[in-house]
Amino acid sequence: MRPTIVQEQKLQLKMNQSLIQSIQLLQLTGMEVVEYIQEMAKENPLIDDISYDDDLRSFTQAGDTQPAIGEINQAETSMHEQLKHQLYTIDVPDDLRSAVLYGIDSLNDDGYLEMDMDTWAEACSIPILQAEEALRWVQSLEPAGIGARSLKECILLQMGEEWSFLEELLEDHLEWLADEDISAISSHFRLTEAEAESVLRHIQACHPKPGHLLSAQKTEHIIPEAHIYEDDGTWYVSFYKWHAPTIEISDAYKDFRPDDADARKFLKEKHEQLQWLQQAVQFRGNTLERVIKTIVRKQQRYFSHGAMMMQPLTLKDLAEALDMHVSTISRAIMNKYIQTKQGVIPLKFFLQSGVKQTNGQQTASFVIKQLIGELINGENKQKPLSDQTIKERLYEEFGITVARRTVVKYREQLGLPSSTKRK
Repeated sequence: MRPTIVQEQKLQLKMNQSLIQSIQLLQLTGMEVVEYIQEMAKENPLIDDISYDDDLRSFTQAGDTQPAIGEINQAETSMHEQLKHQLYTIDVPDDLRSAVLYGIDSLNDDGYLEMDMDTWAEACSIPILQAEEALRWVQSLEPAGIGARSLKECILLQMGEEWSFLEELLEDHLEWLADEDISAISSHFRLTEAEAESVLRHIQACHPKPGHLLSAQKTEHIIPEAHIYEDDGTWYVSFYKWHAPTIEISDAYKDFRPDDADARKFLKEKHEQLQWLQQAVQFRGNTLERVIKTIVRKQQRYFSHGAMMMQPLTLKDLAEALDMHVSTISRAIMNKYIQTKQGVIPLKFFLQSGVKQTNGQQTASFVIKQLIGELINGENKQKPLSDQTIKERLYEEFGITVARRTVVKYREQLGLPSSTKRK
């Protein structure tokens, strides 16, 4: 066979410094972005000022008066509590729930699991295979990398399965990553240099200690990213300026051209840093706008008619609707809030799992929990409703089909005791 030259065109994602910075900024709140830029300004003379709204000052200094937007932060929650809260939105099998909770409690502050499978299985009185399944549920929680047993596994969990050679690279060739040896990576794994650089940048963007992303933070106020309002039957989203602050460049350096070579090199580096930062802020703002607008569109019934009209919605649903990766959506909604007529609400509240009905439709788990709570609240305290009776009344009064064990699970999640203990 004679050798031939073939021209092939490929579309590749090259993960440059701007994209890495964009991913980092995406998981910050609007005010954390402002603070991040302020820190950058200390070492970059080109940044003159940051424009993000003077109204914020009066809001954060509202003191004892009720602020126009936002609300006082509730008690801070630990990493373990935040992970357990995520269990409400996924359907962990009942026979694994206690083991999954045990696994979450066993994570260290970095989000790593230092316990072996034998110890886990023995502590929960389950077979090894079930302990391994419980681990997979823990590792499915956000942020990606939670529940890893090593740095290698932490990176693999964050990178996904796109690159089959990653395990070998992380196991046997860490020095190539440390030295950013693009040539060695591309040669050994038969990649183009662009592909090898993309892999390297993706790895560098992984968080080595994902538990820190859920560390308890204490702030004086919850500050929303946007305001949801209705006008003539249509719902709109108005974004506060701090969700995408404007970076103002110093006039003194706009046309400054120094003669000294070192000075020119320094200014060139700061210009590039500023460009990366501006692109990252724009990426964060655009991504957050798309995510919030999609949430509002999909949960329009909730905004129009209240909590009982909450629709099932998952990270996967949003990712498919926006053609984004699930991890991008997860970072975008992390610790973000919006102002509504019902108050300031975290974006993750609008992500609710669903229970499939006989007609093929789904009812949001949040709605079912609300109805269970109302039925119990209105019951005859001398003859409290059994879980079976609640199941039957959900169907008779609201047309909702749900298993008795689901009623038990949701009742327990609401912190409500069984009927025998409610007398």
